[in-house]
Amino acid sequence: MFTNFKAILICMTDLENYLQTYFEFDQSDLAKVASFFKPEMLRKGDYYLKTGKPCNKLSFIKSGLLRIYVDLEDREVTQWICTQGYFVTDLSSLVFAKPARWNIQALTDTFLYTIDKEDYDRIGDYIPKWPVTEKLFIAHCFTTLEDRVFSFLSMTAEQRYNLLFESHRDIFTQVPLQYIASMLGMTPETISRIRRKQLS
Repeated sequence: MFTNFKAILICMTDLENYLQTYFEFDQSDLAKVASFFKPEMLRKGDYYLKTGKPCNKLSFIKSGLLRIYVDLEDREVTQWICTQGYFVTDLSSLVFAKPARWNIQALTDTFLYTIDKEDYDRIGDYIPKWPVTEKLFIAHCFTTLEDRVFSFLSMTAEQRYNLLFESHRDIFTQVPLQYIASMLGMTPETISRIRRKQLS
């Protein structure tokens, strides 16, 4: 019991630090928002979400890796690998109550801090400036998406590879190469060719 409680406190601290990085909360509001999040554990291979299901939660990743992907007729396409210190959800499903477009699966044992949609929707009842804060959060998500689109339109395969390697180097030792290649819009052979070129 003590160990679990200690882990929850550590995770709460990480969550509060992350929230403060992106949003201007005073200490009391920060504690209120963080208190809505509950611990959740996924084992490797477990699904956080499946395509077609409603996404009724938003989670902060304390540790572990989650893959966001979709099944097409002839292949799987990896949209992103979510890592420690970031949020995960299907935003369109969460906000607009649409069926999820994405599968989200744990690639490793993953510890999350999760808020369900009901609590997410009522944060504003306790924190008057939440609508402004939520708008900033969604704008941050949108900006991240814009950055990815820009990289696909303006960068070479090698530049995209280097950008991901510099910002998320840890996933290259923990994630199958085909997932990374799919996320970058290239084949595993292209990544291998880039690596050989850089080592030569």
